[in-house]
Amino acid sequence: MAEGKQGVTWDLTSFFPEFNGEEMLDFKKQLEADIEKLQKMASKLEPLKSTNAKEWEEVVLLAEDFYARLGHIFSYVHCLKTAHTDREEYSQEEAKLMRLAAEYEKFAVDLMHGFKHATDKVFETFTRRRKLKPIAHSLRRTREKAMHTMSREEEKLASDLNVDGLRAWGRLYDKVSGKLEFEMEYPDGRKETKPISQWRSLMSDADREVGKAAFEGGNRAWQSIEDICAAALNAISGTRLTLNRYRGYDHYLDIALFQSQITRETLDAMYQAIHDNIEIGREIFRAKAKFMGRDGIYWFEREAPLPLESAERFTWKQGIDMVNRAFSTVYPKLGKYYRSFLKKRWLESEVRPHKLPGAYCTGSELTREQRVYMTFNGALSDVTTMAHEVGHAFHGHVLKDMRPMAQQYPMTLAETASIFGEHILAEGIYEDDRISDDQKLLMLDGDLGGDAVLLLDITVRFEFEKALHDERINGELSVERLKELMLEKQREVFGDCLLEESADPMFWASKLHFYITGVTFYNFPYTFGFLIARALYNLLKEEGPSFLPRYEEFLKLTGSDTVENVVKRSIGEDTTDPAFWAKAIKSLEEPLKRYKKLLAK
Repeated sequence: MAEGKQGVTWDLTSFFPEFNGEEMLDFKKQLEADIEKLQKMASKLEPLKSTNAKEWEEVVLLAEDFYARLGHIFSYVHCLKTAHTDREEYSQEEAKLMRLAAEYEKFAVDLMHGFKHATDKVFETFTRRRKLKPIAHSLRRTREKAMHTMSREEEKLASDLNVDGLRAWGRLYDKVSGKLEFEMEYPDGRKETKPISQWRSLMSDADREVGKAAFEGGNRAWQSIEDICAAALNAISGTRLTLNRYRGYDHYLDIALFQSQITRETLDAMYQAIHDNIEIGREIFRAKAKFMGRDGIYWFEREAPLPLESAERFTWKQGIDMVNRAFSTVYPKLGKYYRSFLKKRWLESEVRPHKLPGAYCTGSELTREQRVYMTFNGALSDVTTMAHEVGHAFHGHVLKDMRPMAQQYPMTLAETASIFGEHILAEGIYEDDRISDDQKLLMLDGDLGGDAVLLLDITVRFEFEKALHDERINGELSVERLKELMLEKQREVFGDCLLEESADPMFWASKLHFYITGVTFYNFPYTFGFLIARALYNLLKEEGPSFLPRYEEFLKLTGSDTVENVVKRSIGEDTTDPAFWAKAIKSLEEPLKRYKKLLAK
């Protein structure tokens, strides 16, 4: 494996040998022909009934194959675009693919029309056909969505407008933020211009003066584009609210609940447990602040390690070895997959300009491969990010032999696998005799700090998005109002564990998750997945390695049933009961006690 100074570049040639080469051009040409064929087939069919079930089955199977191929090329182009924001052709290509996706959405309008007007008996009989039974859950969700559709003409118009409307605002944000740079003035007076992709890592530096300088420099950069960010956020939320009204949704959360495959009862139960036990998250940050001689933390240091002498930066080799030892110790099967992942160069982690900030995992249902994108700057949080994203990749690996439609799981369950990977990393480090006690304390600090972020920071995002949509119903929000709302929610949720003068009024602009157009309320599934992962991890601790096959069964179910049913079928728990969530939150009390004890030493 070729290594750079910090990180590696990925190999994407299994997607296509070259960008817009002959193979890729032929692939796109076939997609264009096939979507036209699908549209003609579906538009000519009457609503589903027993006499045309065979024809509708053919349409569904062709659509499943088309969607897998569309996802394949989308994943490839997205990988290129995020890793090379200076290459305009990648952004242009993604825009072209958006139009192809819009054509698929127009086909889906006819598909949903066919399902919407079928009788319950005919539809259920249809889902039991031999070739459709493995994807019955996906078909039922399509019918459920169909019940909230506008007329055919209106839905097709909405698909067309989304390309140059809703999604264009998301692309604009990606382009502007990807090119953003900030001036980093170090405590010694040295100044450097840094790409925004390095901002988060610098804020998380063990040296709080470095973190503060990065925070201030980065926010000055975000303020330079705050009007663009506000326009995009208003447009995205406003478009969603308008479409919701025309589609007959009673509340803006209904779409998020559908996308997450959960009920309002489940979401409310989780947040009731969080607010009832919010002092656990706050106490994690209070303990950290007390160690540093303060009453609370600064916003920018939520993910920063303890300022210990051993709070070193890790080389790329050290980082990948830490993850490898941890996975191999606690979950050998995951360790084997991770080593293969590195060997095949399915990871992009190199530090360089013109990379979009953030991290993600993507993949292809055609090649049955995954890819992970991140920027490895050497912080402990970067090591954790690697474990997190490879957790996602392992989820895809477990599902790789299932039908494409049965691999489409909601974010609420996707984040479970990634956060479970983080827990595995932490456990492996705690059990590794080659790692010093100081480094284990740093890991515990990072682990608990991450837990507090998921309980508090993500709750801030959820509460902010709710407030944003509540006010957006009555008109656009100004930049100043967006800042006020963000500060208000940070203070409400963090309470006294956050130093009042340290809150971040620009977080609504710098958090790219608010600008993702394909998923609404993108953030709360992280907390949801964390607490599900915590419940699964607690079972692993109780039952040992014998639990891991059950964990893999949990992963396999994620694209084939509702969240409530997946949890009930795999571990026998009720997600609508706040006690289930409270138990997962309260399980943090034990490591918190250990943390305080180590800090006292």
